[in-house]
Amino acid sequence: MKPIIFVTRKLPEAVEERLRRDYDPILNPDDVLYSSDQIIELSRGADAILTCHTERFTADVIGRLPESVRAIASFSVGYDHVDTAAASARGLIITNTPEVLSDATAELTMMLMLGAARRASEGERLVRAGEWKNWSTSFMVGTQVTGKRLGILGFGRVGRVVARRARGFAMEIHYNDLKRMPIEREEGAIYHKTPEELMPHCDFLTLHCVASPETTKLLNGDLISLLPDGAIVVNASRGVVIDDDALIAALKSGKLTAAGLDVYNGEPEIHPEYRRLFNVFLMPHIGSATKETRMAMGFRALDNLDAVFAGQEPRDRVV
Repeated sequence: MKPIIFVTRKLPEAVEERLRRDYDPILNPDDVLYSSDQIIELSRGADAILTCHTERFTADVIGRLPESVRAIASFSVGYDHVDTAAASARGLIITNTPEVLSDATAELTMMLMLGAARRASEGERLVRAGEWKNWSTSFMVGTQVTGKRLGILGFGRVGRVVARRARGFAMEIHYNDLKRMPIEREEGAIYHKTPEELMPHCDFLTLHCVASPETTKLLNGDLISLLPDGAIVVNASRGVVIDDDALIAALKSGKLTAAGLDVYNGEPEIHPEYRRLFNVFLMPHIGSATKETRMAMGFRALDNLDAVFAGQEPRDRVV
């Protein structure tokens, strides 16, 4: 008998075809966002759950899951939506889908950087509203990206791909991570031991940090004050790494020229001031949203489940 997999969200068709081939899936064809009670009810009899970052597996939810559930495979690289301590205590296997998102997220980071620097959202708004009247030497003047210093806070998979893409704009790369990378991984990037040491070298700053107690509100008023005047901040990692009030104050005061954001605290209910600021280029958490990446994420999650039910160690086990 095939293992039963409860799938919390609608997945790419190719991924669901593989699910139907290899498992007995409980699918969500209407892509309903289930409540915690519904997740617990629908997982009755299931051997595993394939979920996304939109579902929160708190200690309470994990404690109420049916005994039949052996694993939770997350269709995401981040797993802060799962209480890992509770999962470990219960003996659940938790997996994620790293690596396959790196190129798509780096592309989105470059779009945020360029969009913020060249005032893309303002320009599109003018054109769509019919308010673009003429040309002048002072019209829609932005910030040039080419040749500037790029600071990368978090030099993991995505951060290193961003660095490679930015070199195409002749940017000088600076970075901070928990420890210095081997020289071959730096590819000429300049290491700084602390975020504080990195900030003065950032005409542009991109954030690529995991969500953790240590990174919550990492970019706060103190760090922002160390950035060069007129710097541009980009975040395509997790919303919690930014202190919204501090960033908004810096954007209003002119300390920062602009920001490009794809992730937010409390999303999709974001800080209302972001919507009022024309110097913020906003995207709706679409860092991994390419057809190729979403299929790769689904297949990676299924590879992990295949390993679980074959009695093997899954490649991407986090608990």
